Amino acid sequence: YAMLLSLIFLIVLVAAVVGFVFRHEIKTNFESNLNVALRGYNGTADRHSEAVDTIQRTLHCCGVQNYSDWERTEFFTHRGIPQSCCKRQDDCSEEDLKDPSKAKLKVFVDGCFFLVTSTMESKMSIVAGISFGIACFQLVGIVLACCLSRYITNNQYEMV
Repeated sequence: YAMLLSLIFLIVLVAAVVGFVFRHEIKTNFESNLNVALRGYNGTADRHSEAVDTIQRTLHCCGVQNYSDWERTEFFTHRGIPQSCCKRQDDCSEEDLKDPSKAKLKVFVDGCFFLVTSTMESKMSIVAGISFGIACFQLVGIVLACCLSRYITNNQYEMV
């Protein structure tokens, strides 16, 4: 049991170190995937379009760096900026969303990449604290399992 807990503890420790060391690559990868999702956005119920809409509605953002990222997409040429970027859903018409100067007043202008990464970084302290607490319980379990094993080994000939 102590060996199994030690193995789990080491796996979690390695995952935490790898996540910390490669955090910049994770950000770069997320930004490129968000750009791909914007280029492939079609406004239907596919998973990429739903993910983009959910991020934009939840974090009150639009595009990757800012709302003008949508101007370089195929969706913009047909329908303008998506409705999920609108500050108020009842105030956004399709004509307003096709004109970037009018859309600037009606959509969220901040990009989603900065908001997502800053939200993740702000929650990292909570995740680190919970992970540290779980690791302490695992270490206590390892020590107690070793103590129990030693006690059983030393008293193997005694009647209980």
